[in-house]
Amino acid sequence: MIEALAVSFGLVALAEIGDKTQLLTLVLATRFRRPWPILAGIVVATLLNHLIAAGIGFFVGEKLEGPWLKWVIAASFFAIAIWAMFPDRLDEDERPQQPRLGVFGATAIAFFLVEIGDRTQIATAVLAAQFATWLPVVAGTTLGMVAANLPVVFLGGQLTRWIAIKWLRWGAVLLSAALGIAALLPTH
Repeated sequence: MIEALAVSFGLVALAEIGDKTQLLTLVLATRFRRPWPILAGIVVATLLNHLIAAGIGFFVGEKLEGPWLKWVIAASFFAIAIWAMFPDRLDEDERPQQPRLGVFGATAIAFFLVEIGDRTQIATAVLAAQFATWLPVVAGTTLGMVAANLPVVFLGGQLTRWIAIKWLRWGAVLLSAALGIAALLPTH
């Protein structure tokens, strides 16, 4: 369980760097300048989104047995590694409008919708299948998402002056590829 939590945290914290949801967080933070409701919206949206993804991954992992599961998991990690090589950009029409539901509601809804089909959501499903557990995976991926977005919420544009995002994104590529290789190795 600790391994599932730690791997899930590390993978998502790195994979989230430069991701579309992190760019959305930057837009929300600079537009609304209300860090606590933004952070709460991120937590709620991520928790709900990743619970669904992990549930699906856990179910698929239970149904696929033997070598098929190992190959599906490895291929998924390799796909995430390739996907992480290409930085996301936030489309203009995805920028939040005046919040009718408040800053928390706007953040939770926008974040949930942008996270659908995102690499961190897919990684959550794959990790739940690989570890055959979902609560430690959801806890790890949610904490990883918060860890990656927390500095953006509170520091906004200052963050990109200190850290080269492309190097962190390459860290996510290497970690995903390493997990793909590890999934193919014998477990005995």
